[in-house]
Amino acid sequence: MLALSHFFHILATLIWIGGLMLTLFLIYPELRRQLANHPELDALLIRLRQRLVPWNNLALVVLLVTGMLQMSADPNYSGLMQFENEWSRVILFKHLALIGLVIAGAILQFRVFPALDRVYWLRQRDKHDPAEWERLRAAETRWTGVSVALGVVILALSAWAVSL
Repeated sequence: MLALSHFFHILATLIWIGGLMLTLFLIYPELRRQLANHPELDALLIRLRQRLVPWNNLALVVLLVTGMLQMSADPNYSGLMQFENEWSRVILFKHLALIGLVIAGAILQFRVFPALDRVYWLRQRDKHDPAEWERLRAAETRWTGVSVALGVVILALSAWAVSL
């Protein structure tokens, strides 16, 4: 059961953090370069977000479930809110970074993405504010970057915890 948990934990990490990195460093820059002034760009980005968000949410649930299973099976785990060894302190920082990642994802999913969708539909009717559109696109890139940075921190803390 623990080996299966590790497999799904790694797969969910790949989907979540890998998807964020792929989006931030490859997909967004290339699409924006190729389709800079084409109306198809905005529609394509909306469709990509609609496809990525459910996968990210599923990955988060899998990470939480498998992570709790793995943590409780670890010999270094001495109980809830017990930080008496280095492993438990590293895991605490990992969980704090995870909370930050969830908050960044929630800001994107429930604030930035709906606002981008709204402005997109207004753009279709020539009733939008171009400055708001650019501000929201910058916010999307910024919060995705924050998510990637926190994801890398989580991976580093995971590697540290495994080495203890």
